[in-house]
Amino acid sequence: MSKRIVEKLNISPLPEPTVLVTVKTNDKSPNIITIAWTGVFSVHPNIVYIAVHPARYSNSMLRESMEYVINIPSDNIAKTVDYCGIVSGKNVNKFLETGLTPIPASIVKAPLIKECLINMECKVKDILNYGSHDIFVGEMVAVHYDEAVLNENGSLDVEKIKPYGYTLGEYRSMGEKLGVAGYSKSGIKNREN
Repeated sequence: MSKRIVEKLNISPLPEPTVLVTVKTNDKSPNIITIAWTGVFSVHPNIVYIAVHPARYSNSMLRESMEYVINIPSDNIAKTVDYCGIVSGKNVNKFLETGLTPIPASIVKAPLIKECLINMECKVKDILNYGSHDIFVGEMVAVHYDEAVLNENGSLDVEKIKPYGYTLGEYRSMGEKLGVAGYSKSGIKNREN
């Protein structure tokens, strides 16, 4: 396979998880924003991040409240997730428009979204800026699982969640399991240790 250097760098070919983030301030209705730039920074402590453009309505709400909820949607609400990313909460109450159900969080002011199978309450620890987006680094202070995504042992079953990602302007499902961590230990020749 031959490779070539591209003149204009573009990170959009990288698959990114798609989540709904909720935020609430004292004087405004809760808002929902679709985020594809999100991930984990640390597991001890549990630190995650979301990247939000400074011009977005939710950016100022995040700066004021210093907390948010990451809600993991399934593919069955993909059209609603897309809507929440293209309409501003400044003009529309997205909970009313979409029919998504806000439920009280246990620690933060922002609500959980009932239709999302995993909800992670976060408190902002830092705000970083590396150009086009502000990165809201959050410590997870509570996590909620819908019992429907647990297997018979009480562990998460990813196939029941049906998460999906965003790449090149399209939403894509995750697909089937390829292996488990460490499965490469047997069966790969000429590997370095």
